[in-house]
Amino acid sequence: MLHIITRKFLLLFTVVFLTAQGVKAQEAEASAGGSTGDAVAGETLFKNNCKQCHSPEEKIVVGPGLKGIEERRDFAWIKAWINNPDKVINSGDKYAVDLYNKYNKLQMTAFPSYGEKEIHDILAYIKKANEAPAAAAGAVAGATTTGGEAGGGKFFNIILVSLLAIMVLVLVALLSVIRLLSTMNKSEEDINQEVQNPEPSFGEKLKVLFSNSTVRSAIIWLFIILGTKATLDGLYSIGVHQGYAPAQPINFSHKLHAGDMEIDCGYCHTGVYKGKQAGIPSSSICMNCHNTIKRESPEIQKIYRAIENDTPIEWVRVHNLPDLAYFNHSQHTAVGGLDCENCHGDVKNMEVIQQRSTLTMGWCIDCHRQTDVNSKGNAYYDKLLTAHNEVSSKPMKVADIGGLECAKCHY
Repeated sequence: MLHIITRKFLLLFTVVFLTAQGVKAQEAEASAGGSTGDAVAGETLFKNNCKQCHSPEEKIVVGPGLKGIEERRDFAWIKAWINNPDKVINSGDKYAVDLYNKYNKLQMTAFPSYGEKEIHDILAYIKKANEAPAAAAGAVAGATTTGGEAGGGKFFNIILVSLLAIMVLVLVALLSVIRLLSTMNKSEEDINQEVQNPEPSFGEKLKVLFSNSTVRSAIIWLFIILGTKATLDGLYSIGVHQGYAPAQPINFSHKLHAGDMEIDCGYCHTGVYKGKQAGIPSSSICMNCHNTIKRESPEIQKIYRAIENDTPIEWVRVHNLPDLAYFNHSQHTAVGGLDCENCHGDVKNMEVIQQRSTLTMGWCIDCHRQTDVNSKGNAYYDKLLTAHNEVSSKPMKVADIGGLECAKCHY
């Protein structure tokens, strides 16, 4: 009886849960919306080059927010400004001169290589970035006034919690009934026997247990096995610096810069997308922003002193592979399409940077076994992909193209 009732409640719970998930999926799909232009390519361009000084919305960072830029200026002006802002200012353009003076005469970096396509992509991303908050606000307003889709999702959550609570109460009640019935079915002889021969205490049971030679042998072997495992774990952890978070000469917060300010990793670590090394940011990179922002801060003054004394800031390296291992950042970020978080963890929430992964050979090999090759738009992989698909229906992994060969990393 208990089994049947439990199955029915589980079936009902599953149906309601799947329905709620379906509604949520439809809501997410409806809110995703579409946008004109290549907003995806524009997002990459914006995050790599613009986000350090501009927000796609109205928020002021170093320069003005870009929401509605196409309404304020025509495309020809925007392109001329991005390609050569100094030329636009020197031409006497009133809007450009006022902008330059308003933001402390801070010269914007020129991007002369950007053509119409790149600028249209960036504008498409800015438009898309501002459509998303508007859609979210509309959904909140609809839920407030009419109890719309958001209210529906909340309703399903209430149903799920209520069903779970009812199931627990029913199970408790059934177990109580079963226990009561089993007690009522006991004969008088069974009850008298329980009174005359009470159940031994926990201490007495423990004493009997340890008096058994088999149990003692099992406990000894268990300690031996656990001790051996602890020893091997200690040996394998030699040279592994997971969790290493040294104090730096300047209290730099990745949470503030990469998280709150959304500065792309490639802005400070300039080689991360195009070189073997990610690179340590120079003082001049810091000065791109801090020549006007928080100049009075004691930590920023350390940068000024380093520049005045012509001495580099001695940052303490956190992630350090042994010299016998070759690793190329651009191969993983630009070609492989991996995010920095894959190896470095949730940097955007780190006040003090630390090594989150083990960075051992086994860890790298496991990643090569599990990661699909990013072959999209890369003709280098066309023949390899064709050969792989002839013998396998599974996605091509890094291991399938030599990612486990010793000479890939050791040569």
